[in-house]
Amino acid sequence: KMEMVKFDQRDDTIINQLMDIWENSVRATHLFLKEEDILRITEYVPQELTQIPVLIAAKKDGRIVGFMGIDQDSLEMLFILDKERGQGIGKKLLEYAILNEHVDRLSVNEQNPQARGFYEYMGFAVEKRSEQDDHGNPFPLLHMRYKREED
Repeated sequence: KMEMVKFDQRDDTIINQLMDIWENSVRATHLFLKEEDILRITEYVPQELTQIPVLIAAKKDGRIVGFMGIDQDSLEMLFILDKERGQGIGKKLLEYAILNEHVDRLSVNEQNPQARGFYEYMGFAVEKRSEQDDHGNPFPLLHMRYKREED
């Protein structure tokens, strides 16, 4: 059974657990990143995890297997342990975000076609593209919006 846990308090233990999931997921899915890119990005992820307004983890058998970060109506991050991918965890997290946190937009790395395909499957469509990520790195982003049934 899976449960969603919202973190109001974020101590070092939680941040470290989420960093492990983040790194595991990024190494499995962000194949366009070089080692030095991952190390550079790793420097600011803990601060983002601390500052993101809404941080929700998916727990399975008491263990965190994935998490997402939300700022207002925007999904800012969603990461799943590599060995847990393909088991519906991302789908459950995203459905929770849409229903409970009113998420209707997100950005995804253009060079991560699996993630883009997942978000399209979940009802998101590309609205625009930017050449760089939010930190000015040369990783193009696709900005997507949720297409509700009534749209």
